[in-house]
Amino acid sequence: MKLISSIGGGLAGACALTLMHEIVKRLDSEAPRMDLMGMQAVKKGLNKADAVVPDSKNLYRIALAGDLISNTIYYSLGVAGKRKYIWPKGALAGAAAGLGAIFLPKSIGLNPAYSSRTLKTKAFTTGLYLIGGLVASAVAKKLENNRKKPLEKAKKAFDLISYNRNSFLKNG
Repeated sequence: MKLISSIGGGLAGACALTLMHEIVKRLDSEAPRMDLMGMQAVKKGLNKADAVVPDSKNLYRIALAGDLISNTIYYSLGVAGKRKYIWPKGALAGAAAGLGAIFLPKSIGLNPAYSSRTLKTKAFTTGLYLIGGLVASAVAKKLENNRKKPLEKAKKAFDLISYNRNSFLKNG
């Protein structure tokens, strides 16, 4: 798997995860609130660094950007390597991220209720990250396949030109 295919897949997985989270949190009161957890993490980090904490709107933007960047890197690493195992790797990366989002917050001083308030919240959390991993796999595989096809088409066109040139030279 080429780096650009892995990064493209990772970005697609991160965007899918974030978009689904934004939709689900507006539709279901038991949805995970990873946005609030991200804001809490940014605020905590800025406080530790004795930096000014921005207002809620800008804090949300910073957390969202951080989520997209970190999830892109995570999913990109998850789908990197041999194409043969891209689906299990994407699923495993997504499931591991979902479980990490459920079990790690308390140990790093964040509010665990944002991702594990109820059983339904836990299921949403794991499911969203799992889908993100599968989207990363699908897009990375598609990008890798498309990367090879233009070269094959160009080769066929060149073969056709060579064939016509050779036929012309033999007949002329």
